[in-house]
Amino acid sequence: MLEDLKEKVYQANLELPKRHLIQYTWGNVSEVDRESGLFVIKPSGVDYDKMTADDMVVCDFDGNVVEGDLRPSSDMPTHAVLYKTYPEIGGIVHTHSPWAASWAQSGLDVPAMGTTHADTFYGSVPCARFLTKEELDAGYEHETGNVIVETFTERGLDPMAVPGVLLQGHGPFTWGTDAYDAVMHAVVLEEVCRMNAITRFLNPFAPELPQYISDKHYNRKHGKNAYYGQANR
Repeated sequence: MLEDLKEKVYQANLELPKRHLIQYTWGNVSEVDRESGLFVIKPSGVDYDKMTADDMVVCDFDGNVVEGDLRPSSDMPTHAVLYKTYPEIGGIVHTHSPWAASWAQSGLDVPAMGTTHADTFYGSVPCARFLTKEELDAGYEHETGNVIVETFTERGLDPMAVPGVLLQGHGPFTWGTDAYDAVMHAVVLEEVCRMNAITRFLNPFAPELPQYISDKHYNRKHGKNAYYGQANR
């Protein structure tokens, strides 16, 4: 079942250590097949050096395992909530990458301080609140997904214009049109968090990027008249 997607998700997961986003098994990548209403995700706690495409686990939007001999990533219910809520999302990544996790532990949104940020994220990347004790007891990973949705709803954010979030005290989730797009957003978020931290160290009063510059950089890549890159290639 979904053998091609298993291979793609397996390869996308291998990007996490290659891009220095994880240590050991501290991360996961998934991608959805909208036609079947199923998604593929890495297994929980399996060493990347030993993992194979056949180890990938197929799940549904209610968090049930449909196919697979191994337990899915413990974050699988969070992925399920996001896929079920946002039909435009095609792939999801979770890591504990150090710079993004540091911002999450600080409880701070990631502001757009430079054009590197504005090329990918339209405005600040939000930091969601801590889960309550009641939410944690009700189902930690499922409620984590609900808190992400709550954050984007309350702030009126488009998840495809801001394809990532920090969870306070935890770390980042990113997403995109597919697994590789989600990985790319995880890499960008980590770099932006690193740049912002260094910027604030050098100048605690450094301003955020003016909105008109942010608009220009985001729209030249993602707007209706985008001109970044090569058309039809």
